[in-house]
Amino acid sequence: MTSIESKLPFRPVEFPAVDLSLDKRNDGTILLKNSTELDVEFDLVGKEFSQIAERHPEKVAIAERDTDGNWVKVTFATLKSEVDAVAQWLVNQGANGSTPLMIVSGNSISHAVIRFAALSVGAPISPVSENYALLGGSSGYIRLRYAAELVKPRFVFAETAAFASAADVFEDATIITREPDAFTGTVENYSELLKTPVTDDLQGVIEAVDPDAPAAILLTSGSTGKPKPVVHTNRMITAWKNILLWSLKDTEAWDDLILDWLPWSHVSGLHTCLSAMLNGTSVYLDKGKPIPGLFDATVNNIRDLKLRQFLNVPSGYQMLADAMEKDEELRDAFFKDMLVLVFAGASLPQATFDKLQKLAVESIGQRIVIVSGYGMTETTSGFMSTYYETESVGAIGLPHPGAELKLVPCEGRYELRVRGITVTPGYLNLPEANASAFDDEGYYRTGDVCEFVDAAKPEKGINFAGRLSEEFKLNNGTWVSTSLLRTDILKALSPEVFEILICGENRDYIGVLAWANPMLGSIAVGDLRSKIDNFNRSNTTLSRKVKRIALIADFPDLEGGEMTDKGTVNQRLSLKLRADRVDQLYANTATDEVLWLD
Repeated sequence: MTSIESKLPFRPVEFPAVDLSLDKRNDGTILLKNSTELDVEFDLVGKEFSQIAERHPEKVAIAERDTDGNWVKVTFATLKSEVDAVAQWLVNQGANGSTPLMIVSGNSISHAVIRFAALSVGAPISPVSENYALLGGSSGYIRLRYAAELVKPRFVFAETAAFASAADVFEDATIITREPDAFTGTVENYSELLKTPVTDDLQGVIEAVDPDAPAAILLTSGSTGKPKPVVHTNRMITAWKNILLWSLKDTEAWDDLILDWLPWSHVSGLHTCLSAMLNGTSVYLDKGKPIPGLFDATVNNIRDLKLRQFLNVPSGYQMLADAMEKDEELRDAFFKDMLVLVFAGASLPQATFDKLQKLAVESIGQRIVIVSGYGMTETTSGFMSTYYETESVGAIGLPHPGAELKLVPCEGRYELRVRGITVTPGYLNLPEANASAFDDEGYYRTGDVCEFVDAAKPEKGINFAGRLSEEFKLNNGTWVSTSLLRTDILKALSPEVFEILICGENRDYIGVLAWANPMLGSIAVGDLRSKIDNFNRSNTTLSRKVKRIALIADFPDLEGGEMTDKGTVNQRLSLKLRADRVDQLYANTATDEVLWLD
């Protein structure tokens, strides 16, 4: 982005005012919260959904493409009638807070119906990655079995025959599916559930649900160990819906539609979709993903829809920016009505940020507001965001209403802790994990560290400053802040590289394993020399300087959990799975595959 472009105004977006309360304790700990009171009308998803369906009966609630590529659209009124029928069927089967419903399917209209039905009657939902079933056969469905042991589902929604081979994992559960002939055991035809007569008592069941009982059980990514089952309540879900409305309520971003690809087994995907629909927004399902071969579907949907806001992970934005750079019609279709871009899940490289702004200026003559969000499975998606104008791509924002931050001094930075209405009450049936997850004041320990953009002006926001679980020591005892280093190296190697692994734990120096950007074709490791040399000239300490780099030829392993469904790489697990490549990186004999640097 040129200096001229950087001075151009942003397309106007009305943000809420920044209103903070800050207290500093004698030990240096800072307590920071948003002074705005969160307005929550309903504390139950079922009641919230009922009123939005009554308010917008003929508006499209959700849409997906059929096998011919045409949009199949369902109105809020139709969706509500289908949800009520399935909810009644669940009640007839004795569903309650002790009968979880596991969802082993991708995003779909039927998935949405099942989800709202279970939430309405208080049967906890537990959506898990469809890859657990689709790609797990070679391992005996280890991850799916582990999830089933944690949740102990009474019902399982497996939409199609594609999931039938994994059904034996659920010996004691009732399988709900569109293709019952492919399954054995206790099986129910989803289509028949939609025919269930709804009784007058159903609304009473919906309103009697305990707002603080488990409503959803989501598994963590497992980046710091085995996945843990995180409890979400109705109160957490409805609060998050209102936080999203608060942060963008004056932008009209929720008035129309969103394009949704993020998997509903992931916290951000689940709650973005839920909140959008509970705000009366039409959700169009995107079968595309930021993966080579699948991203074309996203591009086609962007051409087809009039988007006001867009949510993606950084790798998705990188692929989109590369595509728009080659296609002016796609660029103009994307930016024509766009108000705000939102990213989460990882840091957005500065080069990608600059390219997006350059493309926006070329298309509409203005820069576009780009918002970052920060949170985790334990916090109902985000509890912070840049809901204010900022040009710092490293900022994770300021706390939302209802969130209280506790910033504990930690080696020149702050360990970040949080409590509030969207923070989980704990992990399901894991008392030891719960004891260590919260401090003695009830603040959840995020495991991340942060720092102020400007310590004298906290209203400018907070920057992410590392993940304690990913930091390591070199042989000489030097600490390496992996998260920040990864972000900076990705910036230096963009656009040729889309993801990297930082190596060096118990080694003498830092090495890097890198994946080439699939949108640019193949590159040789030597092509990276000038860029990594430039990086090293400004980073001369052992904790920052890269001494070796090599390219990884194969794409991250989805089945092995190396790449999450949202398109980010699990650093710890990936290093373990690729231990042989790490050893090759540090071998004493030079090869053409490994670049040695001074």
